[in-house]
Amino acid sequence: MNEFNNHQRLFNEETPAQVWEADVAKRSLDALFSQARHYRTSKEYGDLMHFISRFRFYAPFNAMLIHVQMPGATFVATPSRWLEKYGRRIKPTARPLVILQPMGPVMFVFDVSDTEPCSNSEKQARLFDKLMNKVPLGIEAPFQVFHGKVGSELEKTIDNAKRDGVRIQVRKEGSQSAGSIRPAASSGNPKQKFQIRLDKDRKPIYTSVPVRYDIVINENLDRETKYSSIVHELAHLYCGHLGTPNDKWWPDRRGLSRGSVEFEAESVTYLICQRLEIGNPSAQYLSGYLQGNENVPDISLECILKTTGLIEQMGMERLKIRKEKVK
Repeated sequence: MNEFNNHQRLFNEETPAQVWEADVAKRSLDALFSQARHYRTSKEYGDLMHFISRFRFYAPFNAMLIHVQMPGATFVATPSRWLEKYGRRIKPTARPLVILQPMGPVMFVFDVSDTEPCSNSEKQARLFDKLMNKVPLGIEAPFQVFHGKVGSELEKTIDNAKRDGVRIQVRKEGSQSAGSIRPAASSGNPKQKFQIRLDKDRKPIYTSVPVRYDIVINENLDRETKYSSIVHELAHLYCGHLGTPNDKWWPDRRGLSRGSVEFEAESVTYLICQRLEIGNPSAQYLSGYLQGNENVPDISLECILKTTGLIEQMGMERLKIRKEKVK
């Protein structure tokens, strides 16, 4: 009888992924899209990924909000930016698009279709035409810098990963191996230094962070492929596929299917690399899947967008040390 009860208890236990999915408060975006049946078909999801990858000036969440409100938007900006940079004003009948404002509640932006020149004079019209001729470049790459080359994002990402206990190492691997991530061995309790700030003399001050995860990257890869491989492995981590040392940092979503896990990681890698103008195999993976399947697998769009934003931030600035959860 006790053996039966034990088996029944194990059968009824939920995986961390199922527990997280049941918590609607943690996944409000996913609940919204699920109920509205948004982005469940391969075509809708593919359109969303392409849209977000083009709006590099905006964070992934904001690009998604623009797409929800106006799927046909091509180039958006605030009224002041339209006026100061492009000499255009907002039409009286324009429909504002709401996006999230850094360090604030919301802000309003407008698509180019909802703007008009400020003057009808011939001279002003020529100036506006000249300015607007630049807009298509902004549509495809508002801050086009990299042209297929990764810059300091590689080194900054490797350094920022240390704060989460991620040790990234390169070593000689076979031609079919790009990278992998796994929990670090507990024996020895290794630690690595993470710079937290500069002192008054501008000298770095470090702290020690325990190594929790190991990422191994093939040393034979070029910088761009190394970067995309690191992004892919970090996507597995921050999407919760390996669990979490602290549920305030990222969720524990262990128990997802292999297909869902890879689809989420490839989606994050595609968005980040496309937004940096870096070609990578994730584009072929997603394209092949979306063409061959009517619906996307069970995924969390909220986790994909949050992870994309976090890894992008890791490549741009030095992040603060994580705060341990107070029990």
